Amino acid sequence: MVFVKRFFSAFLAASILFTGSIQTVQAAMISSAQVAEQAFSAAADQDRARIISALSREDVQVALVARGIDPVQARDRVASLTDEEASTMASQIENSPAGGIIGAIVLIFFVLLLTDILGFTKVYPFTRSVR
Repeated sequence: MVFVKRFFSAFLAASILFTGSIQTVQAAMISSAQVAEQAFSAAADQDRARIISALSREDVQVALVARGIDPVQARDRVASLTDEEASTMASQIENSPAGGIIGAIVLIFFVLLLTDILGFTKVYPFTRSVR
C-alpha cells in the first residue's frame, strides 16, 4: 500500500511539474490562395506518384528498355514535369484502354465457371457440377 501511495504521489508530482511546460498554440490566418496552392500541389504530387508507380511495374520497365528508354531517366523526367503536365499525364494513363477491365471480367467469368463446375456455386445454368 505504501508503494502505491509513493508511486501515485510521484506520478501526481510529475504531472503537476510538466503541466507548466505545455506551450500555447500559435494560430495565424492563411489566405484562400495558399490553401488552393497546397491542395493543387498535393494533387500534383499524387499524380506524380501514380505515374511513378505505373513506371515501376516490371512489364512497363521491360517495354521501356525494349524501346531504348532508361527507366531511371524516365522517372527523372516525371519528377521534372510541371503540375499541369503531371495531371494531364496521370489522367491519360488512367483513361487509356489497357485491357485491365476486360481482363478482370474474363478472370471473374472463369473463376465463377470453375466454381460452378466444382459445385461450389450455381451461377451459370449451362454447367454441370462434378458433385
